[in-house]
Amino acid sequence: MKTAQKHLLERYLLLCVGLVIMAFGVAFSIKGGLGTSPISSLPYVLSLFTPLTVGTATIAMHVTLILLQILLLRRNYDPIQLIQLPVALVFGTLTDAAVWAIQGISVQGYAARWLVCAVGILLVGVGVSFEVTANVVTLAGEGMVLAVCRAFGTPFPKTKVGFDVTLVLIASVLSLLFLHRLEGVREGTVAAAILVGMVAKQVNRPMQRFSRRFLES
Repeated sequence: MKTAQKHLLERYLLLCVGLVIMAFGVAFSIKGGLGTSPISSLPYVLSLFTPLTVGTATIAMHVTLILLQILLLRRNYDPIQLIQLPVALVFGTLTDAAVWAIQGISVQGYAARWLVCAVGILLVGVGVSFEVTANVVTLAGEGMVLAVCRAFGTPFPKTKVGFDVTLVLIASVLSLLFLHRLEGVREGTVAAAILVGMVAKQVNRPMQRFSRRFLES
């Protein structure tokens, strides 16, 4: 039996915990008002000029990314990756719940905004580490990057950067076009792009020990 197939219940529970943590990370990033992470910038901007909530916009974006993966890979698309769809539904719902849960938090002053933004970055990084450790499914964003790498033979790091930049550019253009100002993309977006991966890498170390002890034995 493959490692990823062992302790499936525990792995999916770990994934769900990671999704909850990431959802609160997104919510805190929004509350900070200094820009969200690149992957959340587009859903957030869409929520500002459409009837969609951040969560429903996130679901819509993930569904679009899943369809793009299928179009790119065609016969090479692995149907198991359709698990990304229910995961997207759960994550979008959790994101809306997290935004609602912290709506009473008041943030005043630039320093306080950075503190809240830092909490968001930390939570997203921890959530990503939980998702990676669970090793059962990739979220649609990462799945899209992997699909591009497979279809065009591009290296993952460069493709990931290109994907993030594309999302930020689309979010920026839509924000300027429909809101006539820049929303969702600020200095916090740059910080998230740099620091989320670093946080996840640090958390991965103890999570690897956890995985060896509880998920691979």
